[in-house]
Amino acid sequence: SFGVIADIQYADAEDGYDFWGCRRRYYRHSLCQVRAAVEAWAAERPPPALVLQLGDCIDGTNARSGAAERALGRVLAALGRLPVPVHHAWGNHELYNFGRDRLERSGLNSRPPPDPTAAGPPSGPPGDCCAYHFSPAPHFRFVLLDGYELSVLGRDAGSARHREALQLLREKNPNADLNSPAGLKEPQFVEFNGGFSQAQLDWFDEVLKFSDENQEKVVVMGHLPVHPDASDNVCLAWNYKDALSVIHSHQCVVCVLAGHLHDGGYCLDSHGVHHLTLEGVIETPPESSAFGTIYVYDDKMVLKGRGRISDRVMRF
Repeated sequence: SFGVIADIQYADAEDGYDFWGCRRRYYRHSLCQVRAAVEAWAAERPPPALVLQLGDCIDGTNARSGAAERALGRVLAALGRLPVPVHHAWGNHELYNFGRDRLERSGLNSRPPPDPTAAGPPSGPPGDCCAYHFSPAPHFRFVLLDGYELSVLGRDAGSARHREALQLLREKNPNADLNSPAGLKEPQFVEFNGGFSQAQLDWFDEVLKFSDENQEKVVVMGHLPVHPDASDNVCLAWNYKDALSVIHSHQCVVCVLAGHLHDGGYCLDSHGVHHLTLEGVIETPPESSAFGTIYVYDDKMVLKGRGRISDRVMRF
């Protein structure tokens, strides 16, 4: 089994509201939610083999108050009480607080060191992409995707990668506010989203080919959803269709896990792949919770949800 949690967005701040001013956000209490989840996971028998943290573990408000390092330290300390690996996706809020070079040197870089004896594709793509794959059990593999490799967030203004992302964003989004999807034919092209480079997609394709050949089941994880039926039209990865095309060209993928959309979402797509978008901790009131444990069997995965996250059986 493995634990799942998304969009903690902790800040040592009074409650606030979302971008549109209508959804309450429980900044300070979100850390209590994490600690409660860790206690629950630790009490399970057997405990989960690992935990997936699907991005946005601290809130962008920390950058404005100079509290980013302290906030990140508190979340990592809470998760670190579990004696199992925690794998971290990077979301837009991590990149509001830190550049990619700082994230690479932080506890949010959960990419395992390269193993020259391991069979199969490289552990991750070339460059500073934070994507990687790992196999915690025979015939089962996780692939973590970097949905902000193409992004104006987390990169130095004026750098080649920043210019490339900004040019693409402005081609798709003529609005003065690049976070506004108003009037867009492709509303996912907003600043708080990002995309996958061709190099990452090629590496992803190589990993899935290896898993096909070795009869593995694969769970894909990342911050951004890649299927419109498991998200609203705004919160998708920029080039989600390209990622879906790679997934659908292989037999091995059974589930895609994402965060970002705090309401959550789910669909079983036309190729039999489950797309599960987890409800966010940050908008979970103190009397509830938002995390889960997924139990893996030969023919299915069973989600035991807590609070806002529903139980679900996902058959292969």
